[in-house]
Amino acid sequence: MSRSRYQAALMVAALVGVTSLRAQNAAAAPDLSDPEVAHVAVTANSIDIDMAKFALTRTHNAAVKQFAQTMITDHSAVNAQAAALAQKLGVTPADNAVSQSLLSGAKQARASLEPLRGAAFDRAYLDREVAYHQAVLDAIDKVLVPTTENAELRKLLTDVRPAIATHLEHARQLRGQLGSPSRTSK
Repeated sequence: MSRSRYQAALMVAALVGVTSLRAQNAAAAPDLSDPEVAHVAVTANSIDIDMAKFALTRTHNAAVKQFAQTMITDHSAVNAQAAALAQKLGVTPADNAVSQSLLSGAKQARASLEPLRGAAFDRAYLDREVAYHQAVLDAIDKVLVPTTENAELRKLLTDVRPAIATHLEHARQLRGQLGSPSRTSK
């Protein structure tokens, strides 16, 4: 598998894992094995794909639709790459507390978005995307890189950080374009 594909898989793992990691007790940062990281990556991608598909059913905003479609396309490709990498390495993804926490957080996020429609949905969806990507950056810096023993994996996590920062800025930019909710739209 190419280096860029491996980096993409790691980026997804970081994106998913960060939200979960931030929600967990900061004093007890998890030390994940390679099979656990693989499971986190697949879980994270699946969560992002599902949330973006949901967004496509709710938004009428062309920019939000484009953002959501990009998330589906990118994360689907990364899931395929992550699966191929796991197979190549002979690694069976292992369920873990981070993956379970990610799924729980995704369920809560979806429940909070369910009742929203229109611009209120768009703002809430993008608020979530901003927080999610910031959490991923924090996880890379404070949890994933420091706990990774494999030098190649650590380098890939470091190399993928700029792409995550770009996703964060895109989400922030879109969110800024939507403005604040009006007082009557609560």
